[in-house]
Formats: sequence, structure tokens, C-alpha cells
Amino acid sequence: MENLLTISIAVTATAVLIQAFILIAMYLAMRKTSARMEALATEVKTKVVPTAELAHAMLTELRPKIETAVSNVSETTTMVRSQMERLDATVSDVIDRARLQIIRGDELLTRTIDRVEETTDMVHKTVVSPVRQLSGLLQGVTAGLEFLFGTRRRRRNGVGVPQDEMFI
Repeated sequence: MENLLTISIAVTATAVLIQAFILIAMYLAMRKTSARMEALATEVKTKVVPTAELAHAMLTELRPKIETAVSNVSETTTMVRSQMERLDATVSDVIDRARLQIIRGDELLTRTIDRVEETTDMVHKTVVSPVRQLSGLLQGVTAGLEFLFGTRRRRRNGVGVPQDEMFI
């Protein structure tokens, strides 16, 4: 039994020693990791924090300028919209007036053409028709006279030209 107790103490002592080595190894690994973390934290502080502070300072400095630019763009947009509405109203007015003038011109031209046609018809009825009738009457009288006086000529010349062949 004494052997058992010795073996038991030896196994326990070995287990305690192994645990101590593991704890020492863990301590050293943690120390190494901690040193790396501290170096990384220092690097972040030296590089990132000044950059963030610079960005914050720039934003603080640029904020009024950005707000002014946004305000100017907003005012310009409002002015442009107002001007476009005025331009639209003006163009609509011009188009309406032009349309009315075109309609008036079309009506004037239509009335003028109608009057020209009426005048042409009136001239035809009052001047051309009587002139044709008079011309026809004179042609008839002329033909009658030519026939009367033409027969004497035919007898003298011996050759006669019928009236119908003259028009062909």
C-alpha cells in the first residue's frame, strides 16, 4: 500500500508539473499576444486616430461650405423651376396666338378665294357669255356674207374651199 501511495503521489506530482508547464506556456503565449495587441493598438493610435481627427476637422470645416452649396443648389433649382413655368406660359401664349392668326389667315384666304370665284362667275355671266353670243352672231353673219359673196368668187376662180376644211 505504501507503494500505491507513492505511485499515487508521483502521478499527482507529475500531473501538477504538467499543469504548471501548460500554465507557463499559456502565460508566455498570452504575454506574446498581449505585446502584439499593444503594438497594434499603438499603431492604430498613431495612424488611425490622427486620420480620424483630421477627417473630423475637415468635416467640421467643410460643413458650412457644404450647407451653403446645398442651399445655393436648392435656390437655383427653385429659380429655374419658376423660370421654366414662366417660359412654358409664354410659349403656350405664343402658340395660342399663332394658332389664332393662322385660323384668321385661313378664313381670310378662303373668303378671298370665294370672292374671286364669285367675281369670275359674274364676269363670265355678264361679259364672256354675251361676247360669245355676239361673236357667234358675227361669225354667223360673216359666214352668211362669205357664202353670198363667196359663191361669186368660186365661180370666178373655179375652185371653192368649204368652210369646214378651214378649221381642220
